[in-house]
Amino acid sequence: MGKLIRRVVLGIAAGVAVYVGFSIWANAGRVAEALARFHWSAAALACALALGNYAIRFVRWQYYLRVLGLSVPAADSAMVFVAGFALTVTPGKLGEAVKAFLLRESHRIPMARTAPIVVAERLTDLVALLLLAMVGVFTFDVDRRFLAAGGVLVALGIAVVSIEPMAELALAIAARLPVVRRFAPRLREFHVHTATMLRPAPLAIATALSCASWFLECLAFWTVVGGMEGAAVSLRAATFIYASMTVAGALSFLPGGLGVTEAGMLALLIRLGTGLDRGSAAAATFVTRACTLWFAVALGLPALIAYARRKHVHVENVGARAKNGNGGGNDDNDQMKASGGVIR
Repeated sequence: MGKLIRRVVLGIAAGVAVYVGFSIWANAGRVAEALARFHWSAAALACALALGNYAIRFVRWQYYLRVLGLSVPAADSAMVFVAGFALTVTPGKLGEAVKAFLLRESHRIPMARTAPIVVAERLTDLVALLLLAMVGVFTFDVDRRFLAAGGVLVALGIAVVSIEPMAELALAIAARLPVVRRFAPRLREFHVHTATMLRPAPLAIATALSCASWFLECLAFWTVVGGMEGAAVSLRAATFIYASMTVAGALSFLPGGLGVTEAGMLALLIRLGTGLDRGSAAAATFVTRACTLWFAVALGLPALIAYARRKHVHVENVGARAKNGNGGGNDDNDQMKASGGVIR
């Protein structure tokens, strides 16, 4: 657990460094002045909207468990889901695969069955965000190439999983790669469960839930900007900025999209908002990220610690456990590594 906490602390330190850098660039005095005049009730409302986002995504998590024929007590499922937020500040949020590890340790559910849920969640999140970004992609004069790249990557990912010949080709190639081939047997099982969740009906239902959940965070962003004295941005512009920059952050594969998301939000706020200079735009961006990204981490870490203690789960280096023979489960340990969620 100490190693996990150190990882989270490093993520927080990286975030602080990013925000200090942006504050210096935007003029720290103006950022502080904008925060001093900020109506903090807007931040409270933004946090409430973020909670709504998490609630809808939990419904999607429960739906995916049902699609895979898995039964987990609602209280345990909720704690595991929230615990995944502790590793939100990881590349592509793949650290949330810790949810699969927790379910294996506490309910003996093979990780090869639950880790694919994280992949399906990320895919449907990206689809939803791309759809939300469409509200302004042809309205505002912006560079659309990264959104087009995101759409192509998501479509390709879904196609590789859903179209059997493409999936077989990908698995055959993976089986020949020096590093990946050790995971080949589990990758096939991983593919079967992922494909189940990406069938047309589950994909449509999960994407609809994702659209609803992420629109609430777009509303949170709009609310925060409105809380800045003398500042405003249209709901369409706020939705476009938040959705498109969240996609950009995800595609950067930086932990939590740090730096990329903030820079894009700040620049677009100055262009598309009114009454915003560098200082107030930076302040609005920082408050938004505090109410969405960091609020999730603040909820997730206590939930992870509490669940691990209640269920006597030892969150440690999974690979080291397998090597030392403490508990076995080499295949599932390999699956955790393959899905990007191993905790070191």
